[in-house]
Amino acid sequence: MSDEVRGGVQSVTRALQALELIAEAGELGVTDLGRRLGVHKATASRLAATLAGGGLVERDPVSDRYRLGFGLIRLAGTAMASLDLVRTSRPVLEDLAERTRESVTLGVFSNDEVIYVDQVSGPSLIVSGNWIGRRTPLHCSASGKVFLAWLAPDKRDQLLAGPLEVITPRTVTDLASLHQQLVEARIRGYATLQDELEEGLNAVAAPVRRASGEVMAAIAVSGPSFRVRPVDLPRLGRVTVDAAMAVSRRLGHAVRPG
Repeated sequence: MSDEVRGGVQSVTRALQALELIAEAGELGVTDLGRRLGVHKATASRLAATLAGGGLVERDPVSDRYRLGFGLIRLAGTAMASLDLVRTSRPVLEDLAERTRESVTLGVFSNDEVIYVDQVSGPSLIVSGNWIGRRTPLHCSASGKVFLAWLAPDKRDQLLAGPLEVITPRTVTDLASLHQQLVEARIRGYATLQDELEEGLNAVAAPVRRASGEVMAAIAVSGPSFRVRPVDLPRLGRVTVDAAMAVSRRLGHAVRPG
């Protein structure tokens, strides 16, 4: 390990220790923080200032002591929301997998990609593998098309500004063709995928909404193209929309189709 990497790891370790110490004490000044960390007061001061800059701690202007900041609450809220989404969705995913006999995934929008946070495999003998933790591009996954279809136009245009990666011979990289697919997805309520991410893999996906109506996730049904045929996509799309609406209702959204 290089000195630069070792120093970076040490800094992260100290930051975590500092947060734990401040949490235990309620409030700490930089002198006490430095002593407990075993570092010079100046080092503790720089560390506290960095954490404060990220909103993870905040300084009391009167006592000059640091306490945990609201940035941690924001991070914790995001984590809890993801956990709540998975927990809330799981019974619906299991029912959908049983009804379709295919793999069902739950994907969220993260860093301009889809990341899959849960999966239930159907009872069929051949499944499409493990998707949990996997990331896929937006333009060539059914769940990704869901996020693109319901994004604000300016944000969607920004994401599609650069060249689109070719994954398979059927990956759609022509913007006009892709935009047409997104328009169709909004009209019917679900997006489709045919051999665009993996050859021989077809899928449908529908949006899951927060109480506010914002799309927060996508439920997808996928399977090999000899089972999930183009003629099957409308039927699978409808049941996937129903499942996504069921999860949205559980999350407090007053579901209105479209």
